[in-house]
Amino acid sequence: MDSRFPGTGRRTRLRGRGSECALLDDLASAIRRGQSRSLVLRGEAGIGKTALLDYLVASASDLTVVRAVGVESEMELAYASLHQLCGPLLDRLDKLPAPQRQAMEIVFGLSSGAAPDRFLVGLAVLSLFAAVAEERPLLCVIDDAQWLDQTSELTLAFVARRLLAEPVGIVFGAREPGEELRHLPEVEVRGVGDDDARALLTSAVRFKLDAAVRDRIVAETRGNPLALLELPQGLTATQLAGGFGMMGAQALTGRIQESFVRRLELLSDDGRRLLLVAAAEPVGDPLLLWRAADRLGIAPSAADAAQAEGLLAIGERVTFHHPLARSAIYRSAAAADRRAVHQALAEVTDSEADPDRRAWHLAAATAGPDEQVAAELERVAGRAQARGGLAAAAAFLLRAVALTSETGRRADRALAAAQASSRAGELDAALRLVAMAEARPLSEFQSALAVRIRAHVALGARRWTEALPLLREAAARLEPFDVDLARETYLTAWGAAGMAEDLAARDVIVEICRGVRALPSPQGALRPRDLLLDGFAQLIIEGYPAATPTLQRAALALSGMPVEDVLRWGWMAVGARAALWDYDGWYAVAARNVQLVRDAGEFAALPIHLTYLGMATAWTGDFAAAESLIAEIDSVAAVTGSRLPPYALLRLRALQGRDDEASAAIERFGGQGVAAIRVLWAIAVLNNGLARYPEAVSAARPAVSEAALNHWVFVWMLPELVEAAVRTGDIGLAREAHLRLAQATRPYEGDFPLGIEARCRALLSDRGAADGLYREAIERLSRTPLRTEAARARLLYGEWLRRENRQTDAREQLRTAHDMLATIGMEAFAERARRELAAAGENVRKRAVDTRQDLTAQERQIARLARDGLSNPEIGARLFLSSRTVEWHLRNVFTKLGIRSRRELKRALVGPDSQPTMA
Repeated sequence: MDSRFPGTGRRTRLRGRGSECALLDDLASAIRRGQSRSLVLRGEAGIGKTALLDYLVASASDLTVVRAVGVESEMELAYASLHQLCGPLLDRLDKLPAPQRQAMEIVFGLSSGAAPDRFLVGLAVLSLFAAVAEERPLLCVIDDAQWLDQTSELTLAFVARRLLAEPVGIVFGAREPGEELRHLPEVEVRGVGDDDARALLTSAVRFKLDAAVRDRIVAETRGNPLALLELPQGLTATQLAGGFGMMGAQALTGRIQESFVRRLELLSDDGRRLLLVAAAEPVGDPLLLWRAADRLGIAPSAADAAQAEGLLAIGERVTFHHPLARSAIYRSAAAADRRAVHQALAEVTDSEADPDRRAWHLAAATAGPDEQVAAELERVAGRAQARGGLAAAAAFLLRAVALTSETGRRADRALAAAQASSRAGELDAALRLVAMAEARPLSEFQSALAVRIRAHVALGARRWTEALPLLREAAARLEPFDVDLARETYLTAWGAAGMAEDLAARDVIVEICRGVRALPSPQGALRPRDLLLDGFAQLIIEGYPAATPTLQRAALALSGMPVEDVLRWGWMAVGARAALWDYDGWYAVAARNVQLVRDAGEFAALPIHLTYLGMATAWTGDFAAAESLIAEIDSVAAVTGSRLPPYALLRLRALQGRDDEASAAIERFGGQGVAAIRVLWAIAVLNNGLARYPEAVSAARPAVSEAALNHWVFVWMLPELVEAAVRTGDIGLAREAHLRLAQATRPYEGDFPLGIEARCRALLSDRGAADGLYREAIERLSRTPLRTEAARARLLYGEWLRRENRQTDAREQLRTAHDMLATIGMEAFAERARRELAAAGENVRKRAVDTRQDLTAQERQIARLARDGLSNPEIGARLFLSSRTVEWHLRNVFTKLGIRSRRELKRALVGPDSQPTMA
């Protein structure tokens, strides 16, 4: 018998659960064997989930076991359930890598610092569990998971999905799992069979039941063990004869709660009030319970009857017989009694150690507007945001709104709650809060902030084109009140424009840039982001010559920016280098940004920086390194849910000339389709490689349309248009494209822009000038890291020489071009060179493609990183895996490649894996 709760012995509670118990025994055995397991037990209230979890814990005495219980009243407190689960393990924090340890210390209030990325927290918990499991297998049990706070649910679901080779098990019990838990293995716990149900019912009543009455109750309760044990309590045989009526899951839950309320009525007033204190105090701390009881004048003896009745147990923790007992006790109490209890709990909760719960209790104790409590909730919201609990911050602020009577302050708090909700990804909630603020007249400044929040909601939903006019409007309306915020909003708008890249957005982008040009200059020296914004605006409005000095100053100022600025503007700093045709600067800034963001553990921000580095890497012709970066983008995106367009993948597939794979990447753009400029650029490159010149012209033609902007991606399309237009005989179009290209490259002296311009001018020149221009293009581009462009220059020169009947010279250039293109992996361009060679009288066999598929994609990625010198913890941090899982993958790699150590990886990784990864 369970000594805490009379009448509910363990065997009784598990009656009819043989198959479920066997499943849990197998799970525990797998963990003992060093395997990872995760499982969700799903079922209605009272169906036996808690009994099964108790069985699992009791049968796992040889494992390290940690438990947590979701509490409905704690759902708004960031990481509340994670505190329960990880609290006993915090003495192992010193085993974590420094960024992960710091993240955990901030989340658990052990140190102060900037809010950690929630995925870094998830990785830290994964590492912590793995470290604990090195000593003894670990079992984590989480009951009532439907009431986990959002941050805890996200973190635990992340960890459960990433477990692979660790002796760690995570088992959840939930009525209806949250969205994050629905992707884990699940077992539905159903009612027990009729025979077991009859036996349970018989054990719960103290008199003989008529068989017909018994069978009716069994049918009505659908084998729900708690209903069979609880509903008969306090009822006579006559009352039971009427049955309960057929009930769905919700109605059954309500009836069970009513049975608990009936048992409450048997207690004294003090007994009921003590139970209410316990129900309102979610931590289960006996000391807090007795302190609050003392404040309310409740004698300790009041607990005796509650424990005797089997509703409550007070030991090291305060526990209820069932969560439904807690909710029944709390909901059945009068509002005034609930407020009095929360007031007492607030008074005995340490304001230094647990300010969040104290503020929450104060709010629950307040019946009407109270500025002092509202202000405290506002302060607590700030602390929640500092720990990364944006959803919790929004909840605190929403409660603060309800307690605020002054109209202006109420609107401020509603807008602050909306902003926190937007940042937390709760976009619908953010819009509802904006509407709440707008229900009463707003000041002009508040109204501008409301528009800005709506814009950020659109950004959060990836509706870039919708966000642009909202950001423009918000910035213009903010200018009279806060020029700095207006400039920041315009810079955000420029970033959104870079993501939208929709030709239809041209007019809005121009208006945004005109708005920037009309802003008053900031007081004091211009900051790097001011220079960046001004440079971009000049570029669009006045063109390359006018914008170049400002962009050069911005690029220089941004080269060493701190990680905080990298996270906000770093990818746009890469854009400044791109606009200046500064490939070396682009690559260096992109690589530095990636390293800074990685080191900071800001994984949600990583994909966009990896994307720009991946594009730059592909352009050099280092396709293996580009593939590795793209694989990392996919790994991070799978974890963080990032949905950036696959720009790096598009760039790589277009240069490779893989038609089907490039088309598949284009399809991933979804609704943007061919309206995205980078897609058109990729299509143009792909079709030039495949010698489908009319299709290349069609894709690149927008670069000379009225909708074209002075934007580097439009400019980079121009060489493709020149080449394709010349091949289709549209010389007028080719000259128009070259004229725009010449204007965009004229301010610069680097080999990259001048080499590209010379190559395009050669295509349009007569016999006398073309030869020298082709040679100039080859010489200049060969001095850059852009092997793809140098190889293409040789291909075009060889094609021109063949058409000039200089067959010997043509074969020399085409042979070199073919070797370069084939070595790089530019398959379509290499095939073009092969056909030209054949036409020039030299046959070249197609190179065989290495089709070995021994390693999985993840194994290849781990092998490359290990080859390049990264340790297991470093690889794990990059790929969201534990060190043990990395080691497990490497053992598989060694077995498949027939090697024994990391030292042999460089020799073993051949073909497309032969190049070392960059960054």
